[in-house]
Amino acid sequence: DSATLIKAFKVYVRPVLEYASSVWSPHLIKDIELLESVQRRFTKLLPGFKNIEYAERLKRTGLERLDVRRLRFDLVLAYKLLFGLMDVDWTQFFRLSHNTTTRGHPFKLYTQTVHSDLLKYFFANRLVPVWNDLPINTNFSSLGCFRFPALANIDLNKILYTAKIIIGSC
Repeated sequence: DSATLIKAFKVYVRPVLEYASSVWSPHLIKDIELLESVQRRFTKLLPGFKNIEYAERLKRTGLERLDVRRLRFDLVLAYKLLFGLMDVDWTQFFRLSHNTTTRGHPFKLYTQTVHSDLLKYFFANRLVPVWNDLPINTNFSSLGCFRFPALANIDLNKILYTAKIIIGSC
């Protein structure tokens, strides 16, 4: 039964692939695709899904790409840090941009200049372009409002691939 297999995948496999993803999230395309290949193969092995394109298999199963899920986790973690929902000093990771003349939401972050790949793909640096690209109508009033209405209505695929081009990992 496909529904049972999908539940089993969500419970047993996906947590292993996503564990602490804000810390270790891959930046090389080959590594991103290697992780995605686990889900791609799983969906292909479901009964009746063998000859269907991956994007269509994801729609039919209700799953989403793993890199999009990692991005969503990163955005939620950034929200928790910035709005004091975690007992961590967020100023160690981010600096708010005090430039209020730019377009977009009022919680833009300052982009730090880094010269090594080690820092370039660190959580705080890889997330800034994506965070700053969130639409002006993003609801920051509470974590629940940020997670579900706001992030659910944003096409994170588009933002993800735009940000990858900006930081040069494509």
